[in-house]
Amino acid sequence: MERQKLVPRLLSYKASFTLIVFVALLVIFQIFTPNHTFFQRPNLFALARLAPDLGILTLGVGILMICGEFDLSVVSTIPICSFVFAKLLGFGAPLWLNLIVTLCVGVSIGLVNGFLVTRTRLPSFILTLGTMLFWKGLLYAASLMMPIGIRSWLPAGSWLENTLIGIIGGVFPVQALWFLGFAVLLAGMLHFTKLGNWIFVTGDNETAARAMGINTNMVKIVAYVGVGFLCAVIGLMQCLRIESFSPNQGVGFELKAIASAVVGGTALTGGIGSVLGIVIGTLTIQIIESGMILLGLPAFGIGTFIGAVVILFAVLNKYISRWSTR
Repeated sequence: MERQKLVPRLLSYKASFTLIVFVALLVIFQIFTPNHTFFQRPNLFALARLAPDLGILTLGVGILMICGEFDLSVVSTIPICSFVFAKLLGFGAPLWLNLIVTLCVGVSIGLVNGFLVTRTRLPSFILTLGTMLFWKGLLYAASLMMPIGIRSWLPAGSWLENTLIGIIGGVFPVQALWFLGFAVLLAGMLHFTKLGNWIFVTGDNETAARAMGINTNMVKIVAYVGVGFLCAVIGLMQCLRIESFSPNQGVGFELKAIASAVVGGTALTGGIGSVLGIVIGTLTIQIIESGMILLGLPAFGIGTFIGAVVILFAVLNKYISRWSTR
């Protein structure tokens, strides 16, 4: 009986619909891309190397949305963590200490966001919009909006680089394994632990959650801290991959992460979603971008198509929810 319930718990009706669309898009792009290049090694390698950036972030943002909150400040947290990492390298800090401090910076920003949201009771969309602008202003002032190369202090092939962005056997990016690992870990937490149940209940009905004795403030703060930690990981990955800090790292990720979660069946109102759906939603957004580029469509017009897809999924998810509750 438990085995029969496992798949429905991980894959909701909405995520099932997304999976069907995902498979259909794979077939369509393989058929219609010039010379059927979609499944060729260069494109698959690029997807496996770049998709984890958005995917890891979306895991955190999606779980936060299930908890009933948003975090727009991720677009500032990612480059701040990258900036701290690059500056500490310049100061000669040991690599292990640099790693710990950078992760702590991401966690601290998440903690601040969680504290502000739970204490002020203001909409998280507005509060994190404010913290996004605040942290971005500090970052621009500190960096003078200038990139910082890291190769002067960190030669290629360091243990951290091999761990976070290495390539296994010369063909498989390590980032994809990190994405998979975080997905499995967070799926276990969300779907099979008390904390996961508290996240769903808090997002569905916070008043009822409090009446049940759940510390909803703690649940939300933990979710925000998780987002901050994952932002730090992405900031490190991006800094190591492009071999520098850039003040524009992560631009647009705050909305793409929300869009990916929505496509994967996560409700904007909270209380509904799954890690498997979040993963499928992220991959759907990524293959749409890749497929559009391979089809030769203008790069600046891809956002228009993705926006239309998000609207379509949001509408369809609404009707699927009504159908599934009958």
